[in-house]
Amino acid sequence: MTPWRRLSVLFVFLMVVLVLVGRALDMQVLHSEFFEKQGDARQLRVVSIPAHRGQIVDRHGEPFAVSTPVSSIWLNPKELIVVLDRIPQLAKVLRLDAASLQKKILDNQKREFMYLKRHASPELAQRVMDLSIPGVALQNEYRRYYPTGEVAAHVVGFADIDDNGQEGMELAFNTWLKGEQGKKRVIRDRLGRAFDDIELIRSVEPGKPLMLSLDKRLQYLTYRTLKAAVLKHNAVAGSAVVLDVKSGEVLAMVNQPSFNVNDRSQMKPEATRNRSVTDVFEPGSTMKPLTIAAALESGRWKPYYKVETAPGYIKVQGNMIRDHRNYGDLDVGGVIEKSSNVGISKIVLAMDAEDQWNMYQKLGLGADTGSGFPGEATGRLSISALHNDFARASLAFGYGLSVTPLQLARAYTALAANGMLKPSSFLHNEEIVAGERVMSAKTAKAVRKMMQKVVSDKGTGKLARVANYSVAGKTGTVHKFVAGGYAEERYLSIFAGMIPADSPELVMVVMIDEPRNGKHFGGDVAAPVFSKVMAGAMRLLDIAPDKISDKRLVVKKGVAKQKKPTEGGRA
Repeated sequence: MTPWRRLSVLFVFLMVVLVLVGRALDMQVLHSEFFEKQGDARQLRVVSIPAHRGQIVDRHGEPFAVSTPVSSIWLNPKELIVVLDRIPQLAKVLRLDAASLQKKILDNQKREFMYLKRHASPELAQRVMDLSIPGVALQNEYRRYYPTGEVAAHVVGFADIDDNGQEGMELAFNTWLKGEQGKKRVIRDRLGRAFDDIELIRSVEPGKPLMLSLDKRLQYLTYRTLKAAVLKHNAVAGSAVVLDVKSGEVLAMVNQPSFNVNDRSQMKPEATRNRSVTDVFEPGSTMKPLTIAAALESGRWKPYYKVETAPGYIKVQGNMIRDHRNYGDLDVGGVIEKSSNVGISKIVLAMDAEDQWNMYQKLGLGADTGSGFPGEATGRLSISALHNDFARASLAFGYGLSVTPLQLARAYTALAANGMLKPSSFLHNEEIVAGERVMSAKTAKAVRKMMQKVVSDKGTGKLARVANYSVAGKTGTVHKFVAGGYAEERYLSIFAGMIPADSPELVMVVMIDEPRNGKHFGGDVAAPVFSKVMAGAMRLLDIAPDKISDKRLVVKKGVAKQKKPTEGGRA
């Protein structure tokens, strides 16, 4: 090799070395901070540590809502854009259109984060990662799961995919349940997978658990029974509420139609709202016991006073008020037993309007129940009724005002608790709330005794009876209010009652909206729901019978016969 060629080669090598040294000097000394940041930006990431949302449980600790760990699939468009030929593989596994996915990636190529699939199954997540596509990675999250499905959906509510409460108790106590995400700095590999934790920036604060007042067993029983009744009578909808008399707690609350909260495709507005709290209706004859309580408290009436209801109708300010037939003379209790509109109208018009109005207000009508449930309706109780006799009479038998099932149930707890009214609650509380006295114990006991006649053989609510237990209640059958007035052939069937009648433990309200299978009276449609649920509740809650039959079985020659007891109670 000639000398000049040798020098030329050495010169080239020398220039290459000088360029490399210069570049190294530039990267390691002159601009080291810049290149460190660029390197970190491609490897170090600050990622969120998901907070575990608090469990929602019933009063015995049984779960209504739990959070389970899942993986979400995400990608970095900046990295994936250089391997666009891998997109068809990715789209095939995710069952997506490849062209649409590619367009989405190109439209977001300046971003560094984009979700592909939230809350993916473990199998799908593994199949995606097995593709080893740069820029595609997994993120740990939690998914909310509801073990009871549609049974408690209206009370528990649900959280969205980002773990934010949207309805029910999930919404009401979202801050309590949600907790606070943590943050950490990690190193990712070329595929975007985190393989080493560098620094904990902020510790995660998990959400706190929430104990509801509901009894899961009673909730199931009430739900099954109401659903069966709605189907049997081909009704539009239905609601049922069970309250604990001593605490005011909601032990069960169900509605039809319902929805499976684990299947978001079922979440339609007509199914997701909690009708027991948000929907109002005219209570009909279930108002009569509350009106009688006002009459007794006024001092103007006594339980044994007589009311003339003949000839079965009465005209008030030009409007006709009718009974189903002429009941003649009735005592005050008989007015409830026969559900006489004429009788209750005469009773209320013989007392001061303020006494009637004050009692309704004390019982919480026209106001929220204090439950704190999102979207709770207050109902309607217009003060203008004070100045109109027909309006006052209409209020007395449940027209011209509106209530929610929860409001009506709460008002009945005052009769059950010897005159003490307590706020309703969806949270379990070990301490008994004192409540507020709204009527005397004497009045409450007297009205309960009258209401027991309603479930007697001659009463309108005999199908509400529960074997071996005394029951006090009231039926209601209301013409449904529609645009333009009251519909002649569309009804609400209602029953409100308590058990055991002498010392009540539970109050229940049942409302069936528009039964369309022949029967529509509250005693035929709603009362049997009360009977079946309360019979099961007595067993579940271990409440002792208070009305054991006096008859005894005696066996004679292998045949069982019933024999009435002799004097002194011995058979």
